[in-house]
Amino acid sequence: MKTLITGGSGYIGSHMAVKLIEEGHEVVLFDNLSNSYLNSIDAIKEITKYKPLFIKGDIKSTLNLDDLFSKNSFDNVIHFAAYKAIGESVKYPLKYYENNILGSINLLKAMQKYGVKDLVFSSSASVYGEADKIPITEECIKNPTNPYGKSKLAFEEILEDIVTSENIFNVASLRYFNPIGAHETGILGESPIVPYNIMPVIADVLMGRKKSLEIFGNDYPTDDGTCVRDYLHVQDLVEGHLAALSYIKENKGISTFNLGTGVGTSVMELIRKFEEITYKKIDIEFSPRRMGDVPVLYTCPNKALKVLNWETKRSLNDMCEDTWRWLKNNPNGFNF
Repeated sequence: MKTLITGGSGYIGSHMAVKLIEEGHEVVLFDNLSNSYLNSIDAIKEITKYKPLFIKGDIKSTLNLDDLFSKNSFDNVIHFAAYKAIGESVKYPLKYYENNILGSINLLKAMQKYGVKDLVFSSSASVYGEADKIPITEECIKNPTNPYGKSKLAFEEILEDIVTSENIFNVASLRYFNPIGAHETGILGESPIVPYNIMPVIADVLMGRKKSLEIFGNDYPTDDGTCVRDYLHVQDLVEGHLAALSYIKENKGISTFNLGTGVGTSVMELIRKFEEITYKKIDIEFSPRRMGDVPVLYTCPNKALKVLNWETKRSLNDMCEDTWRWLKNNPNGFNF
């Protein structure tokens, strides 16, 4: 089976590639390298003993996509390629709408032209915004509070319309929560060019590249005043994508699943856990709330368990330990 992974050299895409290769898939990685390093491909090879084909390109380019699909016969696509920083999306909304919506439409057109029907779409829990109930189920009201979440919801709705009207795609939209962690070997981990997620910023603090970790808001209506999120291990997350890929092979139409642990952890609780694992103090500074953030976001993962037979296996302890192993082995990430 031949799988295209868009955003394939990025954090989740590279871990997905490892899992698929281990399961016997042939994978092709497509990425514009706007926030990832080509060195991640060597890490994939080191773990799997197989170097996947990498093609540099951009989903915003119909020429890039046509060239990609004309030269490869894909069985399915896992679509990660997206801009994903909430704060940046508030500042540069057009950048997010152009890439995350128009670029994704370009991908759909290429799939349609070349007869590729199966798609696993990397959506986000950000589509819910400030949810009407906690824990969040797939039926909760969708009311995203930032352009990133709005872009993900917009493409979900486009997929629903296309599947309903044309019945030519089989789609799983995966609304996942906050992936952290690294491959257990310590060879592969999160290494963005520009860090937005919490773990790469913590890494910059621990490695002396940044003085302190900026926490946006300590006056939320939570136990310690910081935002509560559903952190899940990246390895659990890619196993969820694999389960979804198997599901759409046998089940036509479009399905949506939340992927998370079902456990809420505050930003401060995550920091304290990481300090416990590393025996290192993480200097922090509090800033005002960031536009687009919501106080509490964690899921009810029952649907994924019932339908996909998927659930998380790894604990917050595992997430922090695997991240620390990656950082000790790769203090500069893939920037070398």
